[in-house]
Order: sequence, then C-alpha cells, then structure tokens
Amino acid sequence: MHHDPNPFDEGTAGDENPFSNGGGRGGKQQHGFRPTEPVGFGGGGSRGDATVDVPLGNMGDSNGKARELSSWESDLRRREADIKRREESLKNAGVPMEEKNWPPFFPIIHHDIANEIPANVQKLQYLAFASWLGIVLCLSWNFIAVIVCWIKEGDSKLFFLATIYALLGIPLSYLMWYRPLYRAMRTNSAFSFGWFFLCYLIHIGFCIIAAIAPPIVFQGKSLTSFTSWGLHYFAWRHC
Repeated sequence: MHHDPNPFDEGTAGDENPFSNGGGRGGKQQHGFRPTEPVGFGGGGSRGDATVDVPLGNMGDSNGKARELSSWESDLRRREADIKRREESLKNAGVPMEEKNWPPFFPIIHHDIANEIPANVQKLQYLAFASWLGIVLCLSWNFIAVIVCWIKEGDSKLFFLATIYALLGIPLSYLMWYRPLYRAMRTNSAFSFGWFFLCYLIHIGFCIIAAIAPPIVFQGKSLTSFTSWGLHYFAWRHC
C-alpha cells in the first residue's frame, strides 16, 4: 500500500515544515530561550555600562521622615479642629468668649465695662478700675523713685524691694481683688463679692503702710511715701 508522507510530521528527515522552528531553513532546531546579553546605555553591550548604586537606607529614612511629618501635620489639624469645635460649642451654649482687648496698644487682659457690666453698677466698676490704675501708677512711680535713691545711696536692697513691689503688686492686685469684683458685677456671684471685700481690705492696709512708710523695713526707704517726700522737701528748704 502506498503511504503519502505527512507534511506535519517533524520527524521526517529532509522535509521542511513551515510550522516548525526555523521553518524554511531546513533541519531541526532545539527549543529553548536564548540567553540575553545585558545591553548598556547606547546599545554598546556590556562594555561601557555604568553601575548605579541606589542607597536604600537613605530612601527608607526619607520615607520615614515623610510619614512622620505627615502624621504630625494630621495631628495638628485634628487639634485645631478640636479647639474650633470646643469654641463653637461654648459659643452656642451662651458662654461669653473673653478676648484680650486692653490696653489697646498691647492687649493683655479682657476688659469691657460698657457691654458686660449692668448699667446701674457701671459707675462703681469704673471707680474700682480707677483705683486699680492708681495702684499701678503708684507702684511704677515708687520703682522709679527708689531707683534714684539707690543710685544716690548705693543700697541694692532698696532696688530689689521696689522691683518686688512692682512685679508682684500690679498683677496680684488685678487677680486678687479687681478681677473678682469685675466677675461679681457681671454674674452677681456672692462668693466673688466676698473674696473681693477680703482682698480689698488687705490692699487698703498695704496702701496705708506705703503712704506712711514707717521705719519697719529698711527704715521705710523702699516705699516713696508722703512722709518721706515731706522730709526730703523740709531738708531741701533748710539746706
């Protein structure tokens, strides 16, 4: 029986299979991947290739710092949003927000008698405010006068005492009796009124001692009193 050759049979020697590897060239070729050669920049093969070293450690540090900075920014935004939310809740609840508005050139305290104190007691509050400004002026003047005496007599203890009077007397007088009175006038608090009267009695006692300046502490030279000014004036007229 006559057998026709199978054109798809790759095992037939000398036959050309158009579907085989290397078809049209005759012969059987091996299957597999040809090893590729590294191609450098410019297609020059392995010659002239440049090795690029990427510092993985530095990249990790940069990524860590970037994540830390992003976390810090998100935390700051969260805190700002929390503060704003609290302020809004206080404002909605009717709690007055005290903004620093006095003195106008350098606000350090909140003070608004015309809008926060009832009209029937505003005059009394203005008198208390004038009293507090008076102690501020007196302690400031005492500080300047004692400095002049310190330069003349050379006693550094007088300077330190005058500094203590000014640095402690001004803020303490505001916190101990003026601010409680302001709060009592605004809220009609009995406790604030009682605290004001107690501290204001102590304040009046200090003012009496400062005005007389008895020779108890450093012979009364640390306070610029009416008595000391009268003695200086008398000595100046009879010299």
